[in-house]
Amino acid sequence: MTDQYPPKLSEEDMQRVQEYLSGPVQQVPRKPFRPWLLLFWLWVVVMVLGAVSLGLGKLEGFL
Repeated sequence: MTDQYPPKLSEEDMQRVQEYLSGPVQQVPRKPFRPWLLLFWLWVVVMVLGAVSLGLGKLEGFL
């Protein structure tokens, strides 16, 4: 399937790209992505902003 499209980079350029990607800068160990933790912190931020908004509304007499 990929044979029908000509390569966009020359063989020399592809070799340089592979060299760059295998370098130490691109090999930084990272913690695994934890979507539940992200969702938790998003929920915390929304709750805090909601509480601040509710407090300001009560303080100013809108509620």
